[in-house]
Amino acid sequence: MKLKFTKMQGLGNDFVVIDAISQDISLTTTDIRFLADRHFGIGCDQVLLVEKSQSDADFRYRIFNADGNEVEQCGNGARCFVRFVHDHALTTKNEIRVETASGTIIPKLEESGDVTVNMGIPRFDPADIPFIAEKRAITYSLKINHRQIEISTVSMGNPHAVQVVPNLEQAPVLIEGPIIESHERFPKRVNVGYMQVTDRQSIKLRVFERGAGETLACGTGACAAVVTGIQRGLLDCDVEVDTRGGKLKISWAGENQPVWMTGPATTVFEGIIALPAKF
Repeated sequence: MKLKFTKMQGLGNDFVVIDAISQDISLTTTDIRFLADRHFGIGCDQVLLVEKSQSDADFRYRIFNADGNEVEQCGNGARCFVRFVHDHALTTKNEIRVETASGTIIPKLEESGDVTVNMGIPRFDPADIPFIAEKRAITYSLKINHRQIEISTVSMGNPHAVQVVPNLEQAPVLIEGPIIESHERFPKRVNVGYMQVTDRQSIKLRVFERGAGETLACGTGACAAVVTGIQRGLLDCDVEVDTRGGKLKISWAGENQPVWMTGPATTVFEGIIALPAKF
């Protein structure tokens, strides 16, 4: 089967975006892994599907990590999503309602070309993340490699664990990230963030993403880091997040309020790829 696709990126977090409205497709886990493979396929952190909404939203948005597993949310992908549907004339609206596995999001294409996304209200109850703990707390102690580390947890539609570190470049992202991702206290695994606080309005961030490894940027990870930093009294409500792929602006007014994210979304190239034959 031949498949039309668009390669996009948001701060280096890269995606294969597929229009599943204008073409009839059915992708298997093997297909997703093939598309994401950087040697034999196209190469990406996530595969994004643009589908017709099953509710009163404008579109349905589905996200698959490079390992083939479907996940609930992706912030950088959401920005690419609105750029894609606008550039491909699937809508004339600059602000759209998009149905995801974790609820409706509302991305808006700004006149500057950046995209602002209402990422929804963060959830902190351990059962909502999910995270095994007796009760909600601002920080938790987690045992890894025979030592205790301090984390904050939050769901931004997908699960996040965030650590504050003194030096981001020396943080054990690639060593401890996979251990925390699959820790037994996270039944559905977790995205692992490492945050260095520069001042009250800026942080540096690296994220080891569930099912994808470390990426150059993670939109929901940036939201999670800022939200937990605000809760810990380390940050103000408007924060610039410096990732390895570039900068995001995150705003959060506090408990029971949505998180707002603004950043770029860029098309890299478009093409047609033949999927391996199915037997």
